[in-house]
Amino acid sequence: MSTLQLLNKIPAAECLKFLHRVVDGVCGRTYPKRTDYGETWTLSQWSELLEALSALFRVIVGKKCSDTELLSVLEESHAAAVCQCVKSRQEEIHQALVERTNAISTTQLQDFDWQMKLALSSDKLSFLHTPLLTLTLDVKENGKPRPVTIEMNREELQTLISAMEAANKVVLQLK
Repeated sequence: MSTLQLLNKIPAAECLKFLHRVVDGVCGRTYPKRTDYGETWTLSQWSELLEALSALFRVIVGKKCSDTELLSVLEESHAAAVCQCVKSRQEEIHQALVERTNAISTTQLQDFDWQMKLALSSDKLSFLHTPLLTLTLDVKENGKPRPVTIEMNREELQTLISAMEAANKVVLQLK
C-alpha cells in the first residue's frame, strides 16, 4: 500500500479539511492533531502520511506541476480534493517554500573585488612564479557588513569556478 493511499481511509467529506490542515503545517502553522484521527491511522501511518502529503504539496507547488502519477493511487474524490487544496493555497505554499529557502542563511553577498598577484618566491622556494588570486567578498550577515578575503592558486580558482557554474545551472533550472 502506498503511503498516499492511507488518505483513502477518511471520508471524502473530511479529506479536504484534513488536507488544508496539512497545508497549514507546511506553511508554518500547526499540523492537524493525531488525536483527531487516532482511530483512523496508527502512529507510524500518521507520521508517514503527514510527511508524504507535505512532500507532495512541496513538489507540486515547487515544481509547478500537477503530479497526476502520484495522485493516481488515490480515489477520484480524494485526488480531486488534493488538486482543489493545492489550487486554492498554491500562492501560500509557494511563499512558505521561499521563506524556508531564505531561512537557510541570512548572509548575502553585497559586492566583490579581486586582484591577481604573481608570487615570485616564498620562504621555502627561491623561484616560484605562481599566480595567486585574492578575492574579497563584502557580505552582509545579520544586517552587518563583513569583508571576507580568500587567496587561491590556479587549481583552487578552477574548483571555485566549476562550483559556481554548477550552482548557476541549478538556479537556471529552478526558474
